[in-house]
Amino acid sequence: MIATAPCDPWPVDFSCCDLPEDTSAESIDRWTRVASIMLWRLSGMRWGPSCPLEVRPCRRSCLDAAPVYFQGARGGAASTGGWIPYKGVDGQWRNASVCGCQSDCSCGELCEVYLPGPVYDIVQVDVDGEILTRPDLESGVIGDYRVDAPGKLVRTDGECWPDCQDMASPPGVEGTFTVTYRTGLQLDEAAIAAVSELVCHYIKGCGGGSGCGCKVNRNVSRVSRQGFDVEMADPTVIYTEGRTGLPLADAWLATVNPGRLASASRAYSVDFRRPRVTTWP
Repeated sequence: MIATAPCDPWPVDFSCCDLPEDTSAESIDRWTRVASIMLWRLSGMRWGPSCPLEVRPCRRSCLDAAPVYFQGARGGAASTGGWIPYKGVDGQWRNASVCGCQSDCSCGELCEVYLPGPVYDIVQVDVDGEILTRPDLESGVIGDYRVDAPGKLVRTDGECWPDCQDMASPPGVEGTFTVTYRTGLQLDEAAIAAVSELVCHYIKGCGGGSGCGCKVNRNVSRVSRQGFDVEMADPTVIYTEGRTGLPLADAWLATVNPGRLASASRAYSVDFRRPRVTTWP
């Protein structure tokens, strides 16, 4: 998914900001959105929540992870007891048959699908037109699924995800499987403090008379008055380094994006099956 900005403005806390009394709610909302977009981009576009994303995943079956020669054994039919030898740490040879589809930490089959992430939260899961129960820790609802890192949607109600689905049919009907979720890393208190400082800076500057924010005179680098010299930092250097010039915001950016990456790193595999996403209409 190509995202150019966060879906909603980040939460703010103005306890350390003395906003002008005539500041309107519309102005606060506007500059909160601007500050959220700025910090989201400067921090590598990794923080959530994004807008809801609807995908049509395909569950990886047990034999998908098996070697090619195992899948094609016995005249092309998949064998239920193929011989895949490996040597253990004790030096003994054993059979690593994938029959049973056990995970590395599970004694039985673990039914899961992969969601490209990081997963911020799950909005809803629809199987055959039925909305599964969403977990809610605050109300004590366990739900029918959970998310394990990295981006594994695990079924917990004793059922399993469909092996395949009718991709020609619209979501929410018999024979379909749709997951709606949001991506991005969770915002912590440091992120909220950073965006709050930047919002306060913007509002005061555009309110007039404060000498900061969007009305600061960027052409002044040195001021001399009554025997005192004040030398100001070059804003072009600050912006080139991907910083704002504000202590809280820049400290947060330095910790979460020290390499000043433009976006999150990704690894691609030609063999990996990704969920189908409808882009139009």
